[in-house]
Amino acid sequence: MSPESRRIARVLLDSPLPQLDRLFDYALPAELGPVEPGVRVKVPLRTAGRVVDGYVVEVDVESDAERPLSEVETVVSAVPVLPDRLYRLARRVADRAAGSASDVLRLVIPKRQVRAEKAWRADAPVVAPDAEQSAEAERVLAAYDGLDVVLDEGGRAAVEAIPQLDDGAQGWARLLAAAAARTLAAGRSTILVMPDHRDLDRLLTALEAVVPPEAVVRHDSRQANPDRYRAFLRTLEDAPCIVVGNRSAVYAPVTAGLVVVWDDGDPLLGEPLAPYVHARDAALLRQESEGSALLFAGHTRTTEVERLVARGWLRDVRAGRRVLPRVLLSTPQELERPAAQRLPSSAFLAARAAAAEGPVLVQVSRPGFSPSLVCADCRTPARCAHCGGPLGARHRGAVPVCGWCGRGASAWTCPACSSPRLRLASSGSERTAEELGRAFPGVRVIVADGSHPVERVDARPALVVATRGAEPLAEGGYRAVVLLDGPRMLQSPDLRIGEACLRWWSNAAALAAPGAPVHLVGVDGAVAKALATWNQAGYARSELENRAPLHMPPTARVALVEGTSAAVARALAALGELSLPSDAVLGPVPVEGDDDPPRVRALVRFDYGAGVRVATVLRAAVVAEAVNGRRGRARAARSALTVRLDILDPEL
Repeated sequence: MSPESRRIARVLLDSPLPQLDRLFDYALPAELGPVEPGVRVKVPLRTAGRVVDGYVVEVDVESDAERPLSEVETVVSAVPVLPDRLYRLARRVADRAAGSASDVLRLVIPKRQVRAEKAWRADAPVVAPDAEQSAEAERVLAAYDGLDVVLDEGGRAAVEAIPQLDDGAQGWARLLAAAAARTLAAGRSTILVMPDHRDLDRLLTALEAVVPPEAVVRHDSRQANPDRYRAFLRTLEDAPCIVVGNRSAVYAPVTAGLVVVWDDGDPLLGEPLAPYVHARDAALLRQESEGSALLFAGHTRTTEVERLVARGWLRDVRAGRRVLPRVLLSTPQELERPAAQRLPSSAFLAARAAAAEGPVLVQVSRPGFSPSLVCADCRTPARCAHCGGPLGARHRGAVPVCGWCGRGASAWTCPACSSPRLRLASSGSERTAEELGRAFPGVRVIVADGSHPVERVDARPALVVATRGAEPLAEGGYRAVVLLDGPRMLQSPDLRIGEACLRWWSNAAALAAPGAPVHLVGVDGAVAKALATWNQAGYARSELENRAPLHMPPTARVALVEGTSAAVARALAALGELSLPSDAVLGPVPVEGDDDPPRVRALVRFDYGAGVRVATVLRAAVVAEAVNGRRGRARAARSALTVRLDILDPEL
């Protein structure tokens, strides 16, 4: 290095401010010694007059040593926690979502744990499945036509998981474990993204049969901070591994040979923090840039995945031999019975016969005793006098309690007819268990919901009343499955409620023993037909066809623009230069709340081909509003303008 040159570091600041979402040049003083890209540093921020954290993205030498630059104050750690592949992924994800790269990195890079870092040595051994484990993995994969080609050639596929139980493990868990084992045997890493801890635990159990335990790296929010940091450091190493975790695991900095997203329709895979990128979209961006194999697996198929299958972007992979659940439908007309009875005779008789042999699953829509109450005289929904929330009963005879603020309503009177009498409007898991306990004397009743988590039940006779998504595994499978509250579930004002119900019911039906009956109560129409014929892909295809004329997602992308009326107007005016269709913008409409100044919201629909331009314009608008607000000293609690792309349920 010549006397006229100097070392510089290009640093990404760890800051939520949108105007700081770029690389800043800092001089590297000689006393810091060698500095590697990816390390954590502290640097001064002159405009704020303070020191902030950041990551060194690049180290370079410049010849213009006279250019005024601030110096890096200190290197926090010599461990390069931000490899180039992770930075490029975060940058691409943020740009597509009109967000900040530092927000993406905050999801994957844990806080530094000094003790864990000092004990860490980057010398993990290379492990691979033994011959017996590899043979078991190949046996599982052989049931799926063409899946081995997708894994070996780095392809992309939508995989319909076989709804079966085998040796106490679900078929989907054995499938994903086998795919990870095959990839590990080829010397490459795998990322397995699960919606929640129940799926994660079941997959970890399935992995024990096909891979060495030291090859598995957990990445989930239940871990203690030191354990999570140790797991993250392991993913920085060159030795291949299998990363199993929740939605943020999709960003794990391994050199991935395979990325799998299980049940991508689960809302838990949607990131609630900025920039709000769904794990499915992050996986697509990662595969496109890194060339790994990519699988979206599930018992059902989302419209997003079906759209990619229809365009030829994903290959449709199914089992060569499909043994499907035996689904029986009970139409709404069959429910003409006394008010206290909830089961048609066919479902009741099937449940009684099955309960004599083993466990029977009864799925309900809500937990608790009675999630909602109504006036006993005029049927007006009972609401809290303080906050307007719905009143519910925790058990029979209990004082009504607000579901929002938790206040009791012992002196409630109906605002419509002044009646003080209340009536139970719906049955939760606990009330259903009480009713079925009387109808099935001598049979034990198990409640499984958020307040009563149950992971597994044995093969003894039982009635298992579970809310959707909380169904435990049964030894040998359930001898019968009864799906209640279907009409109530379908009444939700949600664009995707049909998809969601089909996913809830399919996942419950997949827990049935071979040949066991699955009764869907009180539902007919397209969703019921799709479940009965086990044609979830066909239902997703019909949903796409229905949404296309209305430009509803996922046939089009949607951006939500919210802020002050002036800020939203400026953002929409900037979008006007992109020549979007005349009906692209919906709104603005007022946002309920006590904000000062009042806020408005608009939706912008646009084609995928215009995504880069729309995201760039909206991001520039966010930055401009942030800079103008700072100059004007308008430091409000909320930003003048916020943007969110690809929201799952836009309020069209």
